[in-house]
Amino acid sequence: MRDPSPTPDETTGPYRWRWLILAVMIVAEIMDLLDASIVNVAGPDLERSLGAGSLGLQWVIGGYALTLGAGLVLGGRLGDRYGRRRMFLTGLAAFTTSSLLCAAAPNIGSLIAFRLLQGTAGAILLPQGLGLLRENFSGPELTKVFGIFGPVLGLGGIVGPVLGGFLIEGDFFGLGWRSVFLINLPIGIAALVVAAKFVPRRAGDRTVRVDLTGAALVAASCALLVLPLNQGQENGWPLWTRLSIAASAIGFALFALQQRRTAAAGREPLVTPGLLRKPAFTVGLGGIALFFGGLVGTQLVLTLFLQIGRHFTAGEAGLGNLPLAVGTAIGGAVSGAFLADRIGRKVLQIGPLVQLAGAAVLWFELDGLDAATFSILDVLPGVAVAGIGAGMVIAALFGFVLAAVDDDEIGSASGVLSAVQAVGGSIGVAVFGSVFFARAETADFTGGFHDALIVQACLLVAFLAITFLLPEQSRPDDEQHGTATVSDAKPHFTVT
Repeated sequence: MRDPSPTPDETTGPYRWRWLILAVMIVAEIMDLLDASIVNVAGPDLERSLGAGSLGLQWVIGGYALTLGAGLVLGGRLGDRYGRRRMFLTGLAAFTTSSLLCAAAPNIGSLIAFRLLQGTAGAILLPQGLGLLRENFSGPELTKVFGIFGPVLGLGGIVGPVLGGFLIEGDFFGLGWRSVFLINLPIGIAALVVAAKFVPRRAGDRTVRVDLTGAALVAASCALLVLPLNQGQENGWPLWTRLSIAASAIGFALFALQQRRTAAAGREPLVTPGLLRKPAFTVGLGGIALFFGGLVGTQLVLTLFLQIGRHFTAGEAGLGNLPLAVGTAIGGAVSGAFLADRIGRKVLQIGPLVQLAGAAVLWFELDGLDAATFSILDVLPGVAVAGIGAGMVIAALFGFVLAAVDDDEIGSASGVLSAVQAVGGSIGVAVFGSVFFARAETADFTGGFHDALIVQACLLVAFLAITFLLPEQSRPDDEQHGTATVSDAKPHFTVT
């Protein structure tokens, strides 16, 4: 039977169903954003249902980001070789199926395994989005698409904890935490049906080689780093944890060497080797890891403090994240609208200073808390100010890092940045979770939050130092996504 999906030859002029493609891409991206944050409020429910301790919770949250980040660049290459439509449908089907498996998990071990699988599916799914949009939109319409894409994705990040809290507290049909995964089923199936019918078929380039050796080195190095960070606190930091971290550093060095040798031999590496020889880009990667590690980690600690330390319900904890989310949205709007263009990289220096000010205010707010009368209003000013600073950085950071790369390297660079962002978030979950739970074991929840703020301050100071090594002006938004007319550009990676 003939495949009902249209091909480029069947259409003349702009593809008539192209706006449906945009809707499907946005749905897929929001599913990822929801799953990255929606589980944050499920901790107490997972503990009651599956006996999940602090270590299990860290793996449920951070394991998803780990496999997502480790596989993003490989996912983009697979789209190049086999066709973005095929890999998008494959990734979406796998993501929806793994969501069902997560919902049906009988114990914490299987839930962690299914979350790792879900992250892998996301790594196949997400890199195809912007490439599919570029294939079906052009000119002013493409600029309009990116104008829609960004704010909607920002909203998805804000909605995650709130929706998760609503679903868990509502306990619909007695499903509890399982509903945060089951919500993906009707959404994923609908998106799959629409995508299969309306996304045009375009053949991939079978001459593109997929560097499986490089992908394996990245995955192994990420695992060697995150595993001891998750397990170390619980096990008292035995020798193997330190050896594993050292092995991770060696693994990343071997990956860089292998990429250069692959390119020198005339084969296609996973990452354009020229990127690794650009100091501004490589330090930018470090800055992204530091910033998003601190941001994701403190978000987690805020939720844990509200639920475990102050006995908020899942719904209340979800709403408790709103000051941070709204502050981030405000900071991002101000930065993206005019600050980044007017003052250049200074926006990346003002942002962390505002975050540090928010953390200082939050520190003193925590000192003056009355446990009997506590409400989110007691910490709202500090949390909101920190969010504004974070939003200022988020809106501009990728543009400044990408300004350090050549036009024909944008696609590869965007994929690497997205991967480092996700892995940095996974590391942040491990580090900040360990810091908080070390004090939580003695019921010193305020002390645990204080310790987390100290770690965040150290990361922000290090990030601030790195910003002085970045280009003074950002790359324009359209060029960040590969919409500029450049030769040999392969912009198929999404920045989430």
